[in-house]
Amino acid sequence: MRILIWHVHGSWTTAFVQGPHTYVVPVTPDRGPDGLGRARTFDWPDSVVELPPRDLREAGIDLVVVQRPHEIELVDRWLGRRPPMVYLEHNAPAGDVPDTRHPAADLPGVTLVHVTHFNRLMWDAGSTPATVIEHGIVDPGPLWTGELPRAAVVVNEPLRRGRTTGTDLLAHFAHAAPLDVFGMGTHGLAGALGVDADRCRDHELAQRDLHAEMARRRVYVHPVRWTSLGLSLLEAMHLGMPVVALATTEVTEAVPEDAGVVSNRLDVLTDAVREFVAVPDHARAVGTRARTAALARYGLPRFLDDWERLLKEVTR
Repeated sequence: MRILIWHVHGSWTTAFVQGPHTYVVPVTPDRGPDGLGRARTFDWPDSVVELPPRDLREAGIDLVVVQRPHEIELVDRWLGRRPPMVYLEHNAPAGDVPDTRHPAADLPGVTLVHVTHFNRLMWDAGSTPATVIEHGIVDPGPLWTGELPRAAVVVNEPLRRGRTTGTDLLAHFAHAAPLDVFGMGTHGLAGALGVDADRCRDHELAQRDLHAEMARRRVYVHPVRWTSLGLSLLEAMHLGMPVVALATTEVTEAVPEDAGVVSNRLDVLTDAVREFVAVPDHARAVGTRARTAALARYGLPRFLDDWERLLKEVTR
């Protein structure tokens, strides 16, 4: 099967393209948002091929995975037809959440796929058939050493995204343990939070280097208030890291009780960070259970099997 998909979410797509199909990603001369082509910082197989929009009509596309509302118009314009279509929704709704209509609501010929059950519950899809295929992770391996008595955080553009990503909470966590914050747009974070630079170091690394550096830290902190389900949280669990996270959106489903500490009480969360940093053996034991749980629920084989079943249903 030849599947057209835009390079929108690098981590998620890295898992998706491990399947048995040919994955066509649009590429434009400027490599803009609608034509990024192949990933440059993730390892993608040779089954991912780049094609310019002008060549897509003759590319024999069997199915399209769209991830943004305007991609439906691009399909009409670039392909001149609508093959079977899946709308993949990565995000929790924003705005008037209980009543937020999904862009694919009541859209004929489309199947809506959510990445969490929370998202499916919160989006109003109207008459559009909706299902859930939970995340899958390309296993980085049990890399955790915890050699550095610091906490790792992964968030892109924390200053711009503010309370959504729990950026304001990082100052509280920095008092519990020194932080290493990884992600794009993290430069100057300590100054913006008003904490000492060594208590909140910022790092912008290529994806291929990120996991090894995360795994050197004693604990992973997930301060995000409102997101679908951060893949960095699941990656940390795969690494064998104990996790401390807010009990929001899908996190309570993703992190079993013995795999970390999940709460909406800051005192509980910061005390957990202190304990993990102070007691390496405790961190190792909880991290081992976190990895076992993540492999069982978010392992790549289950993810690819779920997608294969759906793709066959949509194209039959």
